[in-house]
Amino acid sequence: MEGRRIYITDYDIKRLNGLLEADYKLDKRDKKYLMELENELQQAEVMASKKIPKKVITMNSKVRLKDLDSGKEMVYSLVFPGQTDISQNKISILSPLGTALIGYRTGDSIEWKAPAGLRRLKVEEIVYQPEAAGDYHL
Repeated sequence: MEGRRIYITDYDIKRLNGLLEADYKLDKRDKKYLMELENELQQAEVMASKKIPKKVITMNSKVRLKDLDSGKEMVYSLVFPGQTDISQNKISILSPLGTALIGYRTGDSIEWKAPAGLRRLKVEEIVYQPEAAGDYHL
């Protein structure tokens, strides 16, 4: 995750910064993941929702990923914590994978340390991006 340029919408960064502030005050989440998300946001180039490239993963995007080790493909939606539902493949931005996904683009490879070890995924396709669909305030 380090050293890469990520893009995030002005709308998403406001909501994510609010989420970080609320979680720091409540002190109920793993601080490590909050700090990783905060670091990601600090590196991000903020863009107007209408100008974000269609190939960038934003909040509420649905993405098709390929595991580079097993070849298995999976589809996930990146959501806020209150919308997380593993049975529907909705993963929280505060999960290790969720934090890793934000701002990546189609064709990018992702490496992150999961509890089971190093994972390597490739972003094959952004199936749905709210901004590309004109849904600027999801």
